[in-house]
Amino acid sequence: MRARAWTVSSSCAAPGTVIPVNENSTAKNLSTKNLSTDQNRKPTMSNPTHTAHTNAVSGEIRLASRPVGEPTTNNFELVRTDVPDPAEGEIVVRNTWMSVDPYMRGRMDDAPSYIPPFPLGAPLEGSAVGVVVSSRSAAVPVGATVSHFLGWREYAVLDAAAATVIDTDIAPPQAYLGALGTTGLTAYAALTEIAPVREGDVVFISAAAGAVGSVAGQLARKLGASKVIGSAGGPEKVKRLVTDFGYDAAIDYRAGSLDEQLAKAAPEGIDVYLDSVGGDHLRAAIGAMRTGGRIALVGAIGDYNATTPPAGPDNLFQAAAKELNLRGMLVSSYFHLFPQWIERAAGWLAEGTLRTEQTVFEGIDQAPAAFLGMMRGANTGKMLVRLDG
Repeated sequence: MRARAWTVSSSCAAPGTVIPVNENSTAKNLSTKNLSTDQNRKPTMSNPTHTAHTNAVSGEIRLASRPVGEPTTNNFELVRTDVPDPAEGEIVVRNTWMSVDPYMRGRMDDAPSYIPPFPLGAPLEGSAVGVVVSSRSAAVPVGATVSHFLGWREYAVLDAAAATVIDTDIAPPQAYLGALGTTGLTAYAALTEIAPVREGDVVFISAAAGAVGSVAGQLARKLGASKVIGSAGGPEKVKRLVTDFGYDAAIDYRAGSLDEQLAKAAPEGIDVYLDSVGGDHLRAAIGAMRTGGRIALVGAIGDYNATTPPAGPDNLFQAAAKELNLRGMLVSSYFHLFPQWIERAAGWLAEGTLRTEQTVFEGIDQAPAAFLGMMRGANTGKMLVRLDG
């Protein structure tokens, strides 16, 4: 994988300086089979009273300009800034892992949506995990590992109430950005609440090798599906859907007609479709649906970079004729399911019956490359940036 990256010299660059360097970056793939035991080690808790972190400097990625169509590296800038001491009730977190996700593309546009756009010239936001290095809150002590929403930076200063202490005895910290985080919860809510899988169902999942899809295929099987079909791009991903992620059949959407491939994989039709792509995938799914089928509208990554309004499915009337249920979802509406999902998923991870994988970029300067790669489908499983390597 090739992507442009930046770095800033800590010895001579003033705050706000951005220095472009080479265009080579490499992502690593980690699976649940090769996670380091060091990443599972729980830090020792210390007294929650304020601990100084004098002269701490944080690299953070800011939105330099709003993209038109597909984002480029020119839309981002890396800035180094001094980390302030926490106020009463606040904590300082040294982020160790951060997430990049498709919904972030929408926040780069200055347009109304379910979540406000990213301001220009300000750090981007997103899910992250890290270790508390300074605290003025008795509820979250120094040494705790927490998840929060101030990613895209090496250090985060936030209200303690906005952080969640995570249990690194049951899973490594980065799992809380993937299978035990909002991507895993998305799969769970989609297939239990939005388009519930019933015993014997045939299930179709798009973006099946991604963060949500790689969990959803395995979950559909656990929920009683008789056959699970996934769509992904390229022969290697298609192969891994079957060998690693529990799919019975896989479709390479780059290899020919989606309608024909889906009809071959499910000659008697499908009952459930989890849609993360939109466009041609949604059209094909509607065409293949059996009467009373359910569709969970989770995302439309195929349209996120569109510069003109994308065309809707031309067979939408079939949804009426087949009495289909098409229902959208925002994962934030299902946070109340987190406890039951984490309990179930952590058990599956521990016993080895839920397989996960991460595609990892190293360093805050590589966060834009990770985001751009994820949007182009360069990841298998969850795309993450490791910040403490």
